[in-house]
Amino acid sequence: MGGKKRKQQLKQQAATRARAAFIPHRHSDKPLAPAGPLSGANTTQKKQAPPPKLRQESKKTQEQRQRQQQNSRENPTIPFDADDRILLVGEGDVSFAASLVRHHRCRHVTATVLDKNYAELVAKYPSAEANIASFHGLKPEPKKGGQKDEKDEGSAATEGGDAAEENEPSSSSGAPEPATAAGDESDSDADYDADGNHRPRAPKTNRLLYAIDGTKPPPSLTRGAPFDRILFNFPHVGGKSTDVNRQVRYNQELLVGFFRQSALPALAPGGSVVVTLFEGEPYTLWNVRDLARHVGLQADTSFRFHAAAYPGYRHARTLGVVHGKPAAAAWRGEDRTARSYVFVRKGDTLRKTRGQQQQQPRKKKRKRDSDDEDESSEDDLDD
Repeated sequence: MGGKKRKQQLKQQAATRARAAFIPHRHSDKPLAPAGPLSGANTTQKKQAPPPKLRQESKKTQEQRQRQQQNSRENPTIPFDADDRILLVGEGDVSFAASLVRHHRCRHVTATVLDKNYAELVAKYPSAEANIASFHGLKPEPKKGGQKDEKDEGSAATEGGDAAEENEPSSSSGAPEPATAAGDESDSDADYDADGNHRPRAPKTNRLLYAIDGTKPPPSLTRGAPFDRILFNFPHVGGKSTDVNRQVRYNQELLVGFFRQSALPALAPGGSVVVTLFEGEPYTLWNVRDLARHVGLQADTSFRFHAAAYPGYRHARTLGVVHGKPAAAAWRGEDRTARSYVFVRKGDTLRKTRGQQQQQPRKKKRKRDSDDEDESSEDDLDD
C-alpha cells in the first residue's frame, strides 16, 4: 500500500509541474521555449538586420550625398546679388565685407562693427587696416620694418556682435577715406540686365559704420532705405560665462534682439535675413529657427557655408586677436563646418538671387531622384 501512495504522489507532482509549464488562455498547449541563445531575443535581432536590398540602397544614398557635397563645394550658394543693398552686422575684422566688395563686386554694402572707432578696431584686429582699405577700394599702406602681421601674432577666429552703448553711426573715426578713382571697373554680370542688355552701373554706396550694436541700432540705420539682404555671420556674445546654459541664453537674447530691432525694421519686401552658425552643439541649442519665428520671421532655406567662396575672409573672435600664440597653434574658424539659415518676413515670398534661380530646375530634378536632404543647395526647413 505504501508503494501505491508513493506512485500517486509522484503522478500528482508531475501533473502540477506540467500545468505550471503551460501558458493559460493560449490557443496552443505547447510549453514555453526555454530561455537562452535559441529564444526569441535572438530571433528579434535577426529580424532587425536590414536585407541586402536595403544595404544597396544605403550605399547608393551615400554616393549621392558625396556627389552633392562635391557639387556644393564647387558651386557654393551665394545669398546675394552684386547690386543688392546689403547690411552686414557684427563684422569683426571687416574681411567678409572686403571680400564682398573686392571679389563679388558688391556696390551697396553697409558694414557695421561694434568697436567705437577705427583705432579701436585696428588695435583689436591688426588685419582690419588692410581689409578696410580693400573695402574702400584703396591700396593698403606698406607695413613698417619689423611690424608683424596678424597671422604671425595669433588667432583671429570667430563671432561678432555683442552689446555696446547706443551711438549714432560713425563712418570715419580716423579710417582712410574711400577712393573715387575712375577706370578701375570692368564689365561683369552685374553690368547687364536679365535680358542681356548692357546698363550703366550705379555709383558705389559702400560704407563702414562704427559703434553699431545689432540689438540696439540707431534709427538712421533702420529708417533709411531698406536692405535686400541682412547678414549676421557667427553671432556670439563672447566669453560672458563658462556655463553652457547661460551662454545659450545670452546668445539667444542676442539673436532675438537682432531679429526684432535690426532685421525686421530694416528688411525690404522680398528680402532675406541670413544667419550663419557653426554646426553641432552648443549652437544647435540656440534654436535659431524658433527664435526667428517668435519675432515675426519664417525659415525659408538653409545651405552649407563655404568660407572659400569669400577669398580673403578670415574668422574673427569677438574678443579680438589672441596675442602671443604661434601661428601654427592659431584656431581657424573658417575650417569648421557651418550652415547659413535664410529667413523672410512672415507671409512674404523670398526674392531669389540670379544664381539661385539658375539652380532651381536642377534642385527639383535631384529631389525626384532622392528624398535625402540636399547638401548642395538650399534645404527645406519645414521638417
